[in-house]
Amino acid sequence: MRHALIFAAGLGERMRPLTNHTPKPLLPAGGKPLIEWHLEKLAAIDVRYVVINTSHLAEQFPETLGDGSRWGLRIRYAYEGPTPLETGGGMLNALPLLGPEPFIALSSDVWTDADFASLPAEPKGLAHLLMVDNPAHHPHGDFWLDEHGLLHDDEARPGLTYSGLGVFRPAFLDGWRQLIAPAGDDAHRPPAFKLRPLLHHAMSLGKLGGSHHRGAWTDVGTPQRLAELDARLRSGS
Repeated sequence: MRHALIFAAGLGERMRPLTNHTPKPLLPAGGKPLIEWHLEKLAAIDVRYVVINTSHLAEQFPETLGDGSRWGLRIRYAYEGPTPLETGGGMLNALPLLGPEPFIALSSDVWTDADFASLPAEPKGLAHLLMVDNPAHHPHGDFWLDEHGLLHDDEARPGLTYSGLGVFRPAFLDGWRQLIAPAGDDAHRPPAFKLRPLLHHAMSLGKLGGSHHRGAWTDVGTPQRLAELDARLRSGS
């Protein structure tokens, strides 16, 4: 995989007042912006082309990260306008920049020690999600991972939490319009929608794979969790 998409367009509402003047992905953790941890790990597995979608305080991303050359990357920015398109709309908006091959997609507001090299270069189905143990703030998880490496939405089985890191084929977005029934139709701007309906569709086809990462993972969704992560990283634990 030579391409990656980093979701960085969120408004960071739960992180206010920290995000009043700084986008959440650029908040520091362990002495560097959150998003920089991802850029370093992508560069380490020879990803060379990264698309970062932006909205809130978008101008700060190129000011801080530049063109990616300091990591040996080429960064392109996919601006979504003043209102973010959410994960599904953001992926659709960025798709023309990502090329025809499978690509890594990851949330900029998570931190993990997962080895990105362990991700499959070619998902068996339409996508492959990295799953983690359920954190305290999401005790029921998202999906159930079976012994064949396929994911299911089964409330009767104990689930795992989607880490925000996965590998997607462009074909994952085929038929998105029928799956989300968008309100209105703007030919110049994709609608805002989440990935979840598309994930459910891929699961119904038996084409959504996954693996279980048992190491460290943090969803940096509140100032407290950011402070805790920052303390752990600075202490080296």
